[in-house]
Amino acid sequence: MSCFINRELSWLAFNRRVLENAADRTVPLCERLNFFSIFQSNLDEFFMVRIGSLHDQMLLDNGVRENKTGMTPSRQISEALNTIRSLCGRREEIYTSLLQDLNEQGIHLVRFHEISKSSESKLQKMFKREILPFLSRYYIKKKKDFPFLNNKEIYCIAILDQKTKDGKPGMAVIPGYSSALPRLIPVPGFDGTYILLEEFILHFLPLVLPGKRILGKTLARITRNADIDADAVFDEDLDYRDHMAEVIKQRKRLSPVRLELSRQIESSVVDTIIRQLHLTPDQVFEYDTPLDLSFFYQFIDHLRSREQLFYKPFQSTRFRTTGQRVFDEALDHDILLHYPYDSFKTFLQLLHEAAYDPKVTAIRMTLYRVARDSKVAETLAEASENGKQVEVFVELKARFDEENNIEWSRRLESSGCSVTYGIEHIKVHSKLCLISWKDESGRERILSQIGTGNYNEKTSKIYTDLCLITADPAIGQDGIKTFTALKEGAVIDSSQKLLVSPKLMHPAVISLIEEEIAQGEDGLIRLKINSLTDRELMDKLVEASQAGVKVQMVVRGICCLKAGVPGYTENISIVSIVGRFLEHSRIYLFGHGNRTRAYISSADWMTRNMVRRVEIASPVEDSSLVTRLEEIFEAYWRDNAQSWRMVSDGNYIRVRGAADEKPFNAQESFIAASDEPAQGSSGSSSTRT
Repeated sequence: MSCFINRELSWLAFNRRVLENAADRTVPLCERLNFFSIFQSNLDEFFMVRIGSLHDQMLLDNGVRENKTGMTPSRQISEALNTIRSLCGRREEIYTSLLQDLNEQGIHLVRFHEISKSSESKLQKMFKREILPFLSRYYIKKKKDFPFLNNKEIYCIAILDQKTKDGKPGMAVIPGYSSALPRLIPVPGFDGTYILLEEFILHFLPLVLPGKRILGKTLARITRNADIDADAVFDEDLDYRDHMAEVIKQRKRLSPVRLELSRQIESSVVDTIIRQLHLTPDQVFEYDTPLDLSFFYQFIDHLRSREQLFYKPFQSTRFRTTGQRVFDEALDHDILLHYPYDSFKTFLQLLHEAAYDPKVTAIRMTLYRVARDSKVAETLAEASENGKQVEVFVELKARFDEENNIEWSRRLESSGCSVTYGIEHIKVHSKLCLISWKDESGRERILSQIGTGNYNEKTSKIYTDLCLITADPAIGQDGIKTFTALKEGAVIDSSQKLLVSPKLMHPAVISLIEEEIAQGEDGLIRLKINSLTDRELMDKLVEASQAGVKVQMVVRGICCLKAGVPGYTENISIVSIVGRFLEHSRIYLFGHGNRTRAYISSADWMTRNMVRRVEIASPVEDSSLVTRLEEIFEAYWRDNAQSWRMVSDGNYIRVRGAADEKPFNAQESFIAASDEPAQGSSGSSSTRT
């Protein structure tokens, strides 16, 4: 019996759990709308990245097999598309239910057959006046007339009563999107009643195509491959930043991997469209629901004043409780922050203090994803303008954030920062900030910050992450060594305490697992990660289970290892938490009691993190902070409100407590703790969640 799961199918199982949160009536309505929209954006990205990558692999060598289940690229695509079709059926059921719930809140999304003739007449006048002038139209008379369709945009397609030169049905294509037009069109005389812009255009196509007889019509949306290898197309004559700007342009024109249609149309027309787009019939999806669900965010905004429709707001806790600067307190003892329950402003305050402290000589930092109006980047620029040596490694290959990172790299350079970007074939995903300062004797010391999440104020409010701030000299030296290597386009191959990929983390983690294997039934491994795909690490976990080691894993998303398989993984238990906040923190705990070795890390247990990225796992050695990490893990393990437990066939079942058992929501427990008054300023109280 295989104890492994295909990566793509495991990811789709995760997105199913996201979708089911949209159907969970214990979740407030507007939050369910949000989960529903996230499901679609997740699925879009799956096609753009994963299906796109598999399609490229299939064209290159369809005989190659992935190392978990032995599937070829074409088999993986086929299995994934079949799974997605079943997901889309569930999507339509939940969509209908959500509309009914919106109706009860006085918000109605309608089609033209549901409104009066009077309203239709008023809408026609509005269409002529406010919509029609902004519309373009393309007539398809021969193959080369077919327009370029932008990724994820909606188009109206009309079938015309005329033949092309090759005898095919004539068509017209009308873009159904314009930045000048609203997505939701209010129905006159009916408060809270709307029609979608694309439905509006589709209904009044005769006005868009005067003199044409329309035989059929549909809405269409395509998804394009976005999996472009920036290094494979590197132009050595270009600066790397300019090269990445070119990569972004190329990605916008990559091949389509999916066609979505809102209505059934003649198969001959579908055949014509997919030939133009070089698609196959199994890449076509037909829905009764809208093709783009992002309009739900506008409904959420309309309902913002109805607090009962949202999660109860809470205030993140500021770390500082004694009046000391964060900088000075971190020199006294290690600090562990747990976002979003502890405020990201604590780190911003530390950075601000460093930017203006005369003892601070330099700030070095790696940036992977930052907010568009990043306070972190602004503070780094201020530090440079204040005469500090500021060195920043900006990863320009952070997918879908390339443009933002390119812009910030230029702005940082213009402020006097030294900016480095780009290591061929390696992404720098580590979260590292190093503050150099001189003590009273003139000796240089390092204050290090290492995190599991990005330096992004926006996501720090909706992602759970951990941040360690420490004055440990060995960690500081390892950090400087790592950063210096990055500036030189290299990676380190030795360290004192930090586990740094791509050369050090993988063997170190294997060694830590082997130490628990040596303990037999007294061994314990507890992991909280986002994804588990690395075959060598999974084989070691199987070996640990077979040796009697108890393995508990909280894996939010992709998990390619089955739990509870007799003879292989019967000592392994796996849960997934999908709740209010995106679980993003990574905790590695090996052993128990006095033997516990604790790490926080930027790395998931995926091959790409271990051998193709620069990642950092930092030991947490303060005993009170180790205890806090164990408490965080145990809270997730106890969760019976938003948790899914994997069973031995690889499927997940929702965890529900017994009838007489009180529901326990880990995230809500952390919120409740953050509302409690601080107890002094010791290391343990500084790590409140």
